Amino acid sequence: MQNISSEEALSELLQSSPAVLLLYGGASCGVCQAIKPRLEKLAGEEFPKLVTAYVDCQEAAGSPLCAARGIFSLPVVQLWFDGQRFAEFARVFSMGDVRSALERPYGLLT
Repeated sequence: MQNISSEEALSELLQSSPAVLLLYGGASCGVCQAIKPRLEKLAGEEFPKLVTAYVDCQEAAGSPLCAARGIFSLPVVQLWFDGQRFAEFARVFSMGDVRSALERPYGLLT
């Protein structure tokens, strides 16, 4: 999972990758730290073309990025396809929710 700490790096990633799973989290967010490896495993095993990235909203560099993107509670998972946000999950969600949201658009990737 790539660590993103600037708006420029995030914009570049979203424009250059056809499919992105973006996790907004924090070091002191227990749920964030628990789902991070599960999201990496899901992507690696079931969606190998999916690029995964992480923004630490509690870190000094990530905090302005999260605020600018309207992220005020953690964790938040966003799914992006072809530079467009396709789905967003905040605070309470399951891996099944993420998997279900990924299946159809991911299947359309060439």
